[in-house]
Amino acid sequence: MKLTQTRANKGEKLQKVKLSEALLSPSSAHGGLYAPSKFPLITDALWAELGELKYSKFALKIIKMFKFDIKKSVFKKAIKRYKNFDDGKNPVPLKQIKKRLFVNELYHGPTRAFKDMALQPFGEILSSLAQKSRQNYLIMCATSGDTGPATLKTFANAKNIKVVCLYPANGTSEVQRLQMVCMQGSNLKTIGIKGDFDDAQSTLKSLLADDDFKATLKKQNLNLSAANSVNFGRILFQIIYHAYAYARLLKQNVIKNDEYIDIVVPSGNFGNALGAYYAKKMGAKIDKIKIVSNANNILTEFFNTGIYDLRGKKLIQTISPAMDILISSNIERLLFDKFGAIRTKELMDDLKTNKFYKLSNDELEQIKKDFEADFASDKKCEKYIKKYAKKGYAIDPHTATCFKMAKSKNTTIITSTAHWVKFAPSMLKANKLSAIDEKDGLNKLANLYKEKVPHTINSLFNAKILHPDVVEKNQIKSSISEWIKR
Repeated sequence: MKLTQTRANKGEKLQKVKLSEALLSPSSAHGGLYAPSKFPLITDALWAELGELKYSKFALKIIKMFKFDIKKSVFKKAIKRYKNFDDGKNPVPLKQIKKRLFVNELYHGPTRAFKDMALQPFGEILSSLAQKSRQNYLIMCATSGDTGPATLKTFANAKNIKVVCLYPANGTSEVQRLQMVCMQGSNLKTIGIKGDFDDAQSTLKSLLADDDFKATLKKQNLNLSAANSVNFGRILFQIIYHAYAYARLLKQNVIKNDEYIDIVVPSGNFGNALGAYYAKKMGAKIDKIKIVSNANNILTEFFNTGIYDLRGKKLIQTISPAMDILISSNIERLLFDKFGAIRTKELMDDLKTNKFYKLSNDELEQIKKDFEADFASDKKCEKYIKKYAKKGYAIDPHTATCFKMAKSKNTTIITSTAHWVKFAPSMLKANKLSAIDEKDGLNKLANLYKEKVPHTINSLFNAKILHPDVVEKNQIKSSISEWIKR
């Protein structure tokens, strides 16, 4: 199977590339992305068979169905990265908290966020491809808090790879910041920027398309790629855990073959929700994918009205910083799947030129067949955190948004994206606790939840700051260029 460019002009022949090409060079024509134009279908009989498998074998079975050009042995080695999770045999616990309500806990990896589920194997694959081609790559990532630590961790000291991570200097939690600025690895560079995540992401996209920047890299024998979910290699692994959750509900007889489920996803850049949509296209009986935003509720507006409008919008800092995003890159892949490459280019061109686009009524109805959307305020999230703390269950501020849309006639899976230890101040406030400092706060929360603070988190408070740089947006290109020449 090949991947297709998401943007095209009328009469243009669509470019299709192998997965290995899309991983190493994720940007397609006209500033677009790559996405599948068709999907393998899993029958009811195959779902029953898949439900018997542990996560690693399940993942390999799903990947094999796509018939990508990368060898099975490479994927097999990549999947072994899940052995570094809390439970290598079950890296994604599916926890029941009510009769028809489950939480898919995606945060049991090395950096305590769902990004590890995709980035741990992705790092292994990309490094393998670079070594096979005997080429060197600069991997860029922009982060609102979770992608950065996960990217740095997966590529630390990887052969043929250098990594630059961009993060908003005042737009992440303190633990997220420390995870990035203290990350060890001679091939890593973390840069704080004076701006928000959208500034970091727009800079990344512009550098991916910057011929002058690429020429500078070429002089240092470096090619350019990205670890954000603009890279389909990330999305591939995000399909799997949604499909696995559905298969487990079937296996446990929670649902029958003819029953549908809902999946609730806290959404910023939309990659996690897109993975659920692709799982649905592959045959998982998902009725609605429920998109929950925080105060930056541009996706709520889009899914309810068909209007994507950046005009006059300003990013709001919330207690769920990984969702503080206005420009959701992966919406483009949804537009491509629903309406094709020509219409996608029209819409994305409108967004770039006018900071606005609007779907037709028919197009909006097509979107609403699969999606519902709402948003939760910080105060609402704090109430959910407090409510479940009384029940002895810890939910972080991102997962908390999901409870706004958890009620349904269908069995529902909440997608839990991060461990509570990454957001101590918000957790303390919600639980009406005070602390001397963040470390003290984590210990008080651990006592409340009868859990232990992971050593990898506790050790951050005594770790050496290795990446102190904070620069203006217009200084990023020169900062990276200077670093790669050293």
